[in-house]
Amino acid sequence: MQRLGIIDFFGAITNFTGKTLTIAELEARKLHHDFTELITRAVQPALWLLIFGEVLASVRAIPTGNLPYVDFMAPGILAQSVLFIAIFYGIAIIWERDLGIVHKFLATPTPRSALVLGKALSAGERGLAQAAIVYALAFGLGVHLSWNIVSLLLVVVVIILGSALFSTFSLIIACLVKTRERFMGIGQILTMPLFFASNAIYPISIMPSWLQAVSQINPLTYETDALRALMLTNGSAVYGVPFDLLFLVVATAVNVAIGAKLYPRVVI
Repeated sequence: MQRLGIIDFFGAITNFTGKTLTIAELEARKLHHDFTELITRAVQPALWLLIFGEVLASVRAIPTGNLPYVDFMAPGILAQSVLFIAIFYGIAIIWERDLGIVHKFLATPTPRSALVLGKALSAGERGLAQAAIVYALAFGLGVHLSWNIVSLLLVVVVIILGSALFSTFSLIIACLVKTRERFMGIGQILTMPLFFASNAIYPISIMPSWLQAVSQINPLTYETDALRALMLTNGSAVYGVPFDLLFLVVATAVNVAIGAKLYPRVVI
């Protein structure tokens, strides 16, 4: 009896994983059919690194310890790029509702959490495409990048977690507001506060105390902190990479659970 219970458990896990990956692969096809999106997405990190980063590096206005400012900024711009892509991911849910696709998904026996997690993983592919762009720009600017294989694999993990976290947050918003116009308005309101209330372009230590408190509950802070330690040869994490990863995993799991609960509401 106990053996049958174990077999059933692993069977359920395998079934859930298979359905999650199927949804992720289905969503990822959209990117393969529109590579122009990658080109347009490269503009924003290029502007930040080539203009903003170079200007502030020349005036030396922000203390970054033993890191040149462009080195300090590169992981933050990667985290920002992942945020900006993922935070608007939920609008696709509204389009799918209007096209009747959400109704078809809900009519299948696929668990709601698998639907949400699959979409979150597909957002990670877009995040990895941005990582390739930012790495190329950073290499061209002479940023001291770490090419250690373990660090690179952990960078992939952090990017997928960050993409999943913000894309599921975006999905939750889409399920609540239900219209494209309201969603775009809320998305635009959220992106800048999340970005500037993080350690992406300046250290937390120079922030006023109230902003430091806000930054410490901002997921982008922990994503950037981990990337800064993993991407750079002389980088380090203020909170420690294990804690950063734990924070991202827990926050993503909470968002997936909430998103799975709210997902059917998008059609109401």
